[in-house]
Amino acid sequence: MPKLYDDDEARRPILQPDTDSEEPPATGSRILRQSDDDELSQGRTGCGTSACCNPSSALHRFMALILMCLVGFGSYFCYDNPGALQDKFKSDLDLSTSQFVWLYSIYSWPNVILCFIGGFLIDRVFGIRLGTIIYMFILLIGQLIFATGGLINQFWLMILGRFLFGIGAESLAVAQNNYAVLWFKGKELNMVFGLQLSFARVGSTVNFLVMVPVYNYVRNMGYEGHQCMGVVLLIATLTCVMSMLCALVLGWMDKRAARILKRNDNPPNGEVAKLSDIGTFKITFWMVTIICVAYYVAIFPFIALGKVFFMRKFGFTPEDANTVNSIVYIVAGVASPIFGLIVDRTGRNVLWVFLSIVVTMVAHGLLAFTFYNPYIAMITMGMAYSMLASSLWPLVALIVPEYQLGTAYGICQSVQNLGLAVISMFSGLIVDEGGYFMLEIFFIGWLVVSLIATIVIWLYNSNNNGVLNMSPAERELHASKLLIEEDNKTLEGVQPVSSEGSLNADQQHQGESEHLVQHPVAPESIRNRYVSRVLDGVNQSDSEPLIE
Repeated sequence: MPKLYDDDEARRPILQPDTDSEEPPATGSRILRQSDDDELSQGRTGCGTSACCNPSSALHRFMALILMCLVGFGSYFCYDNPGALQDKFKSDLDLSTSQFVWLYSIYSWPNVILCFIGGFLIDRVFGIRLGTIIYMFILLIGQLIFATGGLINQFWLMILGRFLFGIGAESLAVAQNNYAVLWFKGKELNMVFGLQLSFARVGSTVNFLVMVPVYNYVRNMGYEGHQCMGVVLLIATLTCVMSMLCALVLGWMDKRAARILKRNDNPPNGEVAKLSDIGTFKITFWMVTIICVAYYVAIFPFIALGKVFFMRKFGFTPEDANTVNSIVYIVAGVASPIFGLIVDRTGRNVLWVFLSIVVTMVAHGLLAFTFYNPYIAMITMGMAYSMLASSLWPLVALIVPEYQLGTAYGICQSVQNLGLAVISMFSGLIVDEGGYFMLEIFFIGWLVVSLIATIVIWLYNSNNNGVLNMSPAERELHASKLLIEEDNKTLEGVQPVSSEGSLNADQQHQGESEHLVQHPVAPESIRNRYVSRVLDGVNQSDSEPLIE
């Protein structure tokens, strides 16, 4: 009879290679699924035969990727509206630096809890398609309220709008991550995360480049003070409308792909995300969440306050200060997909995370202790930021099973927002009391914390097979060896080895021993297994072994 697997083994990330052999399976064993890329297009007629309409084709997946990226464009464009108009906000609305920082910290506070809940709801209730549309709608309503508050000069209404905007935006980021894994797991996932970041940062870059000219244009039309600010923010809301339309089209494409490919979106065998699963997440995952906080608080709050920093220290005009302040996002827009491709080819994600943190510390050191051209430091920071985002976020998909990814990414976003909310408030106070030099020292300290967390991941991973820091070829070899060991242990009546190298002692071998035929493992077999799990219509678990 089939061998049973306990909960701990079912939670293992997918590492075992598959086989495409046509030999018949041994008696009593499950029939192995064919996972060739072409099988999904066999027997299709009409529009489904063309590359742009075939959900299994690379072109169709690229079209979906563009929509995934554009879904986040409006969010990032409007997030940094205050940063691009920092001096205008403070003068038109009569705000202190501490009050201005509230526009960023109130964005983060609700997501300390709600972002995690948003990810859990995607896993358990809404699903990716409906969840994306709901969170995009909340974001749009929040931006409209924020703009209305500026139009009528009611700061409390602007705070309320940013509060709602934050709820939608961060949960939307979780949905974007889930979409990326659903469509690209086992293919070009690092590059996809990099490209998503690239498009998102294009939104922030465009914001920094166009908001001051838009403000000047609206003021020349006769609007003054808070009314001018409100009209400008309403114009910015149009980007959120565009992202909402992209979310609707992407949802339709994903539903169509699920129908044509007979993809099973419901977790089989009762495998659903539970709150109790949090206790099973490994130390490597929690170190990733620490890096999400400690690294990003040295990027986002700095950019939010950076315009005045460059004006004071380097004597830049407001327009030039906005330009240099947006360099990080400009560089990220170009470099993120490139670094994603590099990480896809080289692997060794932990090494790339380590290098990116060190380079970011150098960039902040140049800004704090020297008067060198700030473009050098900001370009360096943009390169490091791109490197980290392309290597850090895919680690979650390597550590956590697919059916828990929404919860896992939600936790990452929640912890990150807790850090951003607290650090943004402290950053404003530090600037008011101690100036920008002390702020830079503060940021460097947080980068040291992220560096320590990376070292912990490196050491822990090295003592547990080192999968997270392997090259793609080494991961395939490791997966092949792991499968052979499991087959041998099964033949001997001994329980298989877990991904951390330990035995499942409480699992008993039931029934007669089954004869498992070992087949040669082709290099592309792991990719085929990912393809079959994401795209195949067979009702099978995302994490259980293919051979029983």
